[in-house]
Amino acid sequence: MYFNGKTSARLNYRQLALSDIAKWQHFFEDEASLEYLGLDLSLDKAQQARDWIGRQLWRYENQAYGHHALIEKETGCFIGQCGLLTQEVEGRQELEIGYHLFKEYRGQGYATEAALAFRDYAFENTQAPSLISIIDVRNSASQKVAQKMGMVKTEQVRYYSLDVYIYRIQRESWFCQKEGK
Repeated sequence: MYFNGKTSARLNYRQLALSDIAKWQHFFEDEASLEYLGLDLSLDKAQQARDWIGRQLWRYENQAYGHHALIEKETGCFIGQCGLLTQEVEGRQELEIGYHLFKEYRGQGYATEAALAFRDYAFENTQAPSLISIIDVRNSASQKVAQKMGMVKTEQVRYYSLDVYIYRIQRESWFCQKEGK
């Protein structure tokens, strides 16, 4: 898998598996953040977790990237997911960096750490001219993570019945940041 076995300062990254469904149900208990994702909230938590993990496994099999489990090195705990996602936005195929943490791990820099690792991987290993993050207009915490990755808000669109901002970083901007220019 494209990012399986990678590490960063505080995180290990691994491919998701069906055995993660039970753990991922916990994510769906934080109903306040679920409204930012455009999910069918009428489904029970177990079904939502199965559907979510199933989509990632489908992405792996179909070369559409997919989220990876974020494992805190110090404790070995599964704390969330991050990864590259092939998306279609306004008729364009885009490569997105998506990130989702359990509520108790937010605000500690984990999302930024993971997103930066995937950003660098994408620019070092793909030909993508830019990367995006699709973020609900109300989700200021995720917008801050995108900004820390060097992304800028480029447009507002309607995406799966949500009003979202598209945050983007161009390959050239990333290269200049990396080179300290």
